Amino acid sequence: MNRRATLRLAALACAALCAPLALTALPTSAAHAAEAYPSRPIRLVVPFTPGGTTDILARLVALKLGEALGQTVVVDNRPGAGGNIGAEAVAKAAPDGYTLLMGTLGTQVTNQFIYARMPYDSGKDFAPVTLVANSPNVLLTNATLPVKSVAELIALAKQQPGKLNYASTSTGGSPHLSGELLDSMAGVKMQHVPYKGAAPAMTDLLAGQVNLMYDNLPSALAQIQAGKVRALAVTTPQRAPVLPDVPTVAESGLPGYVVNSWFGLLAPAGTPAALVARIQQAVARILATPEVRQRVEQLGAVPGGDTPAAFAAVIRADTEKWSRVIKNAGIQAQ
Repeated sequence: MNRRATLRLAALACAALCAPLALTALPTSAAHAAEAYPSRPIRLVVPFTPGGTTDILARLVALKLGEALGQTVVVDNRPGAGGNIGAEAVAKAAPDGYTLLMGTLGTQVTNQFIYARMPYDSGKDFAPVTLVANSPNVLLTNATLPVKSVAELIALAKQQPGKLNYASTSTGGSPHLSGELLDSMAGVKMQHVPYKGAAPAMTDLLAGQVNLMYDNLPSALAQIQAGKVRALAVTTPQRAPVLPDVPTVAESGLPGYVVNSWFGLLAPAGTPAALVARIQQAVARILATPEVRQRVEQLGAVPGGDTPAAFAAVIRADTEKWSRVIKNAGIQAQ
């Protein structure tokens, strides 16, 4: 065998021996990309106590999303500081699609203007996934307060300045802002009593510990329908279909009054766009099913499911709107 043939055979032998080694030396990122998502349970953080609208919607989405993705989605309630504690946990979590937040107007928009120190940057630390639902807020009173309309409430508040109080789910959330906006537009002052969620606030309203409450409609609906509390008005421009006899605040003597409440999924910033898109598409399909759509509408909310970009636009628009309202009203966390 001549020298040229010998070298050629040696090269072929080397290629054959080295080929298996090349196959086992895939880059780490490629190996991770090949891993099927999700391969373990997903955590959905709710930054308020169980029983409120944020929690109700989160559990509805978690159940169906788990079925769609073939993995358990665990709801993790982390209340406190107007939702900041739970939101911080997600902001600082690994951006791998396994930790999500059911965010609200408070956690993503208004808290940054109300709290002197924020544990996260709501504009930079999250990747919007999708809007889950929009909901009216509702102004409630118990049987001990002798008012049956917003006009009667305003008249009583003017007769007893500073003596009436109202509960909300947190400082800076949309229920709290509903109260501040009514006070400002009506020229009255009622004392705000913040809670860590809707359930404890409703307990004190029923017990007569507070006079009034602003709540998201889905978490208050059962008590309204049972006749345990009286709904004076809803905060949206139109009446809620599930409460057709309850007027809006605007038509009750304060034209131009509007407060919308929303709930949406967010992931930590840096979560791969492909994972964000997969979760958004799965949730959109879930919200479009007749079963889930009907359930959300029965709660008095409007199903979402829009794209990450559309949800981000909602957050930006509300940030611009509420920053001015909060500044003008001088609202600060106590």
